[in-house]
This record gives sequence, structure tokens and C-alpha cells, in this order.
Amino acid sequence: MMSGWFSLSTEVILFSLFILGVVGYILYSGLFTKVTVRTGCPPIKRITFAYKFKVGAYKNCGSLFREAHSIGPKLLLIGVFYTDPQKVLGKHCCYAVGSILSEEGSQIDTELLRKYEAAGFNIFSFPEAMHVVSTSFPYRTYLSVLFRLKVYPKLEKYIKERNLWAHPFLEIYKNGQIHFMVPLDRQGDFYVPEFRPPDRRKSEQEDSYSSTDVSGAESNSDDSSESGVLLPDSREASLTASSVLPRSDSRGRESSFKEPERTEGQEEEKNEQHHEDSKYRSLEGPMQQWTGVVGGEE
Repeated sequence: MMSGWFSLSTEVILFSLFILGVVGYILYSGLFTKVTVRTGCPPIKRITFAYKFKVGAYKNCGSLFREAHSIGPKLLLIGVFYTDPQKVLGKHCCYAVGSILSEEGSQIDTELLRKYEAAGFNIFSFPEAMHVVSTSFPYRTYLSVLFRLKVYPKLEKYIKERNLWAHPFLEIYKNGQIHFMVPLDRQGDFYVPEFRPPDRRKSEQEDSYSSTDVSGAESNSDDSSESGVLLPDSREASLTASSVLPRSDSRGRESSFKEPERTEGQEEEKNEQHHEDSKYRSLEGPMQQWTGVVGGEE
């Protein structure tokens, strides 16, 4: 009789310890960690990184993280997510995952660089953004990677409530933390070559077929640094804010379009109107006012 009670008590104690261990593991992984979103300086500076670009469901990005980590176990991991999975089918989502080779111009390990290139990784650099929406989440266990997903609704709510223009979404795995960062300036510079914003592709096509003078597509990054304020309904739509608009031909080329003949008075009125339009366009620029970006927290 006594041995039966002893055996039952031992099983209850062991089961209780198991439950406590599981609960402790979950808590340690960050299930109830408070997420504080803020606007400020970025968690990383200018970086050079090795990456692979993929189109597909974000749930499959883990294999790329593991591959990048296996080549450079001591390097920081980075993920860049370009597509809003709530607006686009998972199979059409675009992302880049890899390892940071250099930060702030530090020396790159050439041996690691060769290993990444041999494994099919590409090399690219991101500039330092001056202002970002950011937060962090503990990176302690495998469950931390799953629990990190609760950060995204907080980020999107913060951005939309303040009517910010912020994209794309970056994750940096650094010092036991997952740092989330969404640039508010120079957004165009955070797109790898495999993913070109639709507006840039369109403007480049316009450059090819138009005889008008258009500022270079690469200047988009400078323009965007002045205009981090508007967030449309989706991350893809937000890219249209950096499109390049064709300007009037300042070199006076002859157009292939022939206008009907005008009287002398009509021609003089047209020339005067053209002069006013040119004066107005010369003052136009891509700059927009910064609003609601200073030091907010949630």
C-alpha cells in the first residue's frame, strides 16, 4: 500500500516538474514579452551582406537562415521582407535572407566571402538609414522564432496610425535579440537587384522610349530620403511614392507631334504659358514634409 502511494506521488511530482519546465521554456522564449515600437536611429549601420533572394511563402525562409548560418556561424543573420502576405498570395511573396559580412566598412573575411559565393549567395550593400521604425524581441530558443510573429501587427499598427511611409521590413539577429527595422528614408536603397519596385521598372521603360529629360533612376534613393511620411494600404503600393516623373524637355528638341497652325496672338499666348509652366516645374521636387516621426512610442 505504501509503495503504491509512493509511486503515485513520484509520478505526480515528475509530471508537475515537466509542466513547470515547459511553461518556463515558453516564458523564456518570449511569449509574454512586451513589444515597444518606436521611431529613431537604426539598430545597424551601413552593411554589406551575402544573401539569396526567393519568391514564395515566408514560412519557408527558415531553410535559408539555416544555410546562411551553416556557412558563417559567427555572422549576424538578416532577413528582408518585401511583400505584405495579407495582400499577396504566399507563393508570390518576395524576400532575401543571408548573413552580414561587414558593418560600417569593417574588413570582410575573404574566405567566408568565397564560401558564400560558391554556395550561390549574392553580395549587396545597404546604406545607413537616418530614421526607422524599430523594435526588438528576444532570440533565445527555437520558439522565439515563432513568437516573433506577434511583432508584425504591432509594427503595422504603429505605422498606419501615424500615417508613415515605411518599407521594407528587416529582421537582424544580433546579440540574443531579433531587431526589427523599417526604414523611413532611403527605402529604395533597401531593395536587392532581384526585386525592383514596379514604379522603377516603369520609369526605366519610359526613359527608353521617351525623348524627354528624366532624372536618373538611381536618384530615387536620395528623393526618398526626403519623403518618409505616407504608408498606403500595402507595402507594394507604398513603392509608388518614389516613382520618377517625366519632366518637360528642357533642351528644346522638336516633337514628332504636329500642332495645328495658330494665329500670331495664339502663338504668343502659348509661348507665355509655356514659360510659366517651365518656371513652375523647375521649382517642383520630390520633397514631402515629415510628420509624426519624432520619438513616438507604443
